[in-house]
Amino acid sequence: MWVVPLKEKTLAQRDIIEAAIVCVETEGETALGVNRVARELGITPPSIYKHVESGAALRRLVALEIWQRFLTVCCRSIEGIGDASVLLKTVAHTARKFARSHPELYRIMTAIPLQPAEPDCASTVQSIVAFYRRVLHPYKFTESETIHAMRILNAAFYGFVATEQAGLLTLEPSTEESYDRMINALIQAIQYIRQ
Repeated sequence: MWVVPLKEKTLAQRDIIEAAIVCVETEGETALGVNRVARELGITPPSIYKHVESGAALRRLVALEIWQRFLTVCCRSIEGIGDASVLLKTVAHTARKFARSHPELYRIMTAIPLQPAEPDCASTVQSIVAFYRRVLHPYKFTESETIHAMRILNAAFYGFVATEQAGLLTLEPSTEESYDRMINALIQAIQYIRQ
């Protein structure tokens, strides 16, 4: 249960975001609404609107926070790794593990398009690009090559995870083996980004 601020006047936007994440983790994506989060905090919905302009804005703020948490986990996972193949394998397995551990959060995070020109998204987009620069550093890609590689990797990781979460991967052999083979294929393919 979320720790309720002593007074509504002490409520901050961060409290609302944290409470929303607790609601989603315990009850699922349908709990991401102003009324449900207000109940979690023990306040009335109008009090939330002093800090968040709408339900859509709340969803966006939550998605941005989840992205930051995801990036923190990913950055920690690659600390001290220099080998290109190991970096890519680590990122792939970390992304899938996060999606499996927090399926509802992962769905919210990946459902919000991040526009670099929008002020609330800019720092998150910059963090994502900086993370991939670090992961792809051994390849010595140009900026545009890094973006191409980032898109390819994200599409592969997200596509596999989304298909898996939807229960569509029902054939043998195991999805573990398929995921490992996909990663190995990506490691071979990524070097062809440079034209």
